[in-house]
Amino acid sequence: MRPAHGPISKIEAQPIDIAIDPAIQELIEKLALAGPGIRAIVVMHDGKLIAERYGPGFSAQTPLLGWSMTKSVMATLIGMRIAEGRMALARYNLFPQWKTDGRSQITLANLMAMESGLRFDENYGTVTDVTRMLFLEQDMAGFAASMPLVTAPATHFNYSSGTANILSRLFMQSFENGKEALDFPMHALFDPLGLSNAVLEMDASGTFAGSSYMYATARDWARIDAFLADGGVIDGKRLLPEGFVSFMAKPSQASLGRYGSALVWRQISGVRAGTEGIPKDAFWMFGHDGQSVMIVPSRKLAVARLGLTPSRTGYNVQNLNAAIIKALYP
Repeated sequence: MRPAHGPISKIEAQPIDIAIDPAIQELIEKLALAGPGIRAIVVMHDGKLIAERYGPGFSAQTPLLGWSMTKSVMATLIGMRIAEGRMALARYNLFPQWKTDGRSQITLANLMAMESGLRFDENYGTVTDVTRMLFLEQDMAGFAASMPLVTAPATHFNYSSGTANILSRLFMQSFENGKEALDFPMHALFDPLGLSNAVLEMDASGTFAGSSYMYATARDWARIDAFLADGGVIDGKRLLPEGFVSFMAKPSQASLGRYGSALVWRQISGVRAGTEGIPKDAFWMFGHDGQSVMIVPSRKLAVARLGLTPSRTGYNVQNLNAAIIKALYP
C-alpha cells in the first residue's frame, strides 16, 4: 500500500451515467428479492447506474440513514488522510490517557480491524455500551476511549461502534483545526464523487459520529461503493493509497475471516465472499435493519439495498446479490 503524500487536489464531479439494463431492472422489481420494507435499490456496474427502484414515499432524492455503513465511509476518509501522510496504520500511543497502561499498544490498524481489545458491549435492546453511547453520551468517542483493555490487541475480534467513533476522533485530530476536519468529507470525497445529499452528522462534542450517522441518497451510497470497486480512483485520479481497498477487504485473522481489515464485512447474512454465487473478492458495507452495499472490485460492481427490514423478517439480501451477479455473468 503506497501513500500519495500531499493534499488532495480538487476534482470536479461528473454527472451520473445512467444506462438501464432491463434484465437487472426486472430482477430488482421482484418483491421476493427486494425484500420487505424496501426503500431503495441501486445497481452500478462499470461506472454506470444500470438499475434502480424505490419504495413508496422514497425517491432518488431521498437521503437515507446508513447506520453502520457509515463506518466504511469513515475508513475511506482515514485512507485519504493516510494518502496525505497525516495518519498511519502502525501508529500507537493514540491518546494521552492510554499511555500509562496496555492501551498504549493499540494501533490504528487494530482499531480498523475491530481488534483493539477494548471492552464494548454492542448488544441492542437494553441500555448497553452501544445504546448509551449513541443516545445518551454527548462525547461518543470519549466514552468509548474510556473503556478498559480486556484482551491483548490483535488477538480478539469485537465488533464495536465505539471503536468507529474512536477512529472518528483520531481522524479529526489529524487536522490542524476543527473547521478543516469538518470540511474535509465534503470537499475531498463527497463533492468529487458527485454526492448530492450526503451528510455525516456529529455528536454534541463536535466529533463525527462515524459509527452510525451518515445520510445519503441510495445513488450516493452506490457511488461511494462504485468508487471503492474501482480501487479508490475517480475519473482517473487516485484518492486512496494504491492497494488500500484491497487492504480494507483483507480478511482479519481475529474475526476468522468474517470481517475485513478496515471497517467492512467479508460475510453477511450467513454468506461469505466466495460462496453461494458471490465472488471471492466481494465485501460489504452493512448497517442496522437492512442497509447493505455489496462491492465487487473484479466486476466493478456495487449493489446498494436500503430499507427498514429487521432481521426477524428472515430476509436475506444475498439472494438479491447472487441473482444480480448471475444475470450479469451467466
